[in-house]
Amino acid sequence: MTALSATIAHNSTPVNMGLSLLLGISIGAGLPSSLALFADSTFVENRGTYGGITYAAVGFTALAIGLPIDILNNTVVAFAILAVWRACGLGAFFLWRGRIENPPQQKQVAYSSILRRRDVALYLIPWIMFSLVNFAEAPILKGVLGGFYDFAGLVEVALSGIFVLLGGFLADLTGRKRVVITGFIVLGVEYAMLSILSGVPISWYVYTVLDSFAWGMFASVFFMTLWGDLAENNQKDKYYAVGGLPYLFAGLLPIVVEPFVGANQAVTAFSLASFFLFVAVLPLMYAPETLPEKRIRERELKEYVERAKKTKEKYA
Repeated sequence: MTALSATIAHNSTPVNMGLSLLLGISIGAGLPSSLALFADSTFVENRGTYGGITYAAVGFTALAIGLPIDILNNTVVAFAILAVWRACGLGAFFLWRGRIENPPQQKQVAYSSILRRRDVALYLIPWIMFSLVNFAEAPILKGVLGGFYDFAGLVEVALSGIFVLLGGFLADLTGRKRVVITGFIVLGVEYAMLSILSGVPISWYVYTVLDSFAWGMFASVFFMTLWGDLAENNQKDKYYAVGGLPYLFAGLLPIVVEPFVGANQAVTAFSLASFFLFVAVLPLMYAPETLPEKRIRERELKEYVERAKKTKEKYA
């Protein structure tokens, strides 16, 4: 469908709807399975680090391909480039000879059983709240930041690619829950700052850095790691599908919110966003850590032994 988009005229609404539907089916069918394959190819102890590396690679590649497409400003060429890139991905998949480390015998699960799990709900609720806030605030941010909005988005792609590496490393070092809570706190602080200083340009730069940091924390855990952890030895496709749905559905919010956006509503909107993001931390306080406690204790013990050795050498 990507290749066909380079040759089909896009001035017909039914054609565009058909293309969108088929491209949506391709993402819905392929992305959860791809992420499940990633989870099956990693261990829970290193999934965060590899997830951060993978997401960073995706982000920087998207940036490297997206910039030339934006400069060329030619729809036909853009779809042709994307079609070639996707063909390369398909070819790489058939050439892949990786060995699945996890046991091949996995239990089939129903979506209803996944949604009834307490641990899934405790992570899913904050993720839904973030997705709603993120997309509902987008039109308001665009109105406040003006021409800076597009520049900030470009910078965030680059910075979040760096922070996602940090987030993945910390997720394996300290646990997924701490990384996610940190992300929510940073988001709450940035929106609180905007509610007070939205008219001060320096706050826009601070917001861009903080938002990039928060995205790095969330991308490494919510996109790549968490749902594979929660699936354990069950089939992981549906877990990643459940985890991806809030973000995908919330993507429709800017279309709904934008007609009602006014410049005088920014302070109230940012204050509410900050409040809901801080509230979203509450379910996480009761959520179980998906990184094995033994792994965390082993790291802490190793660090303690190393500090003890350095202290002994210092006073020996």
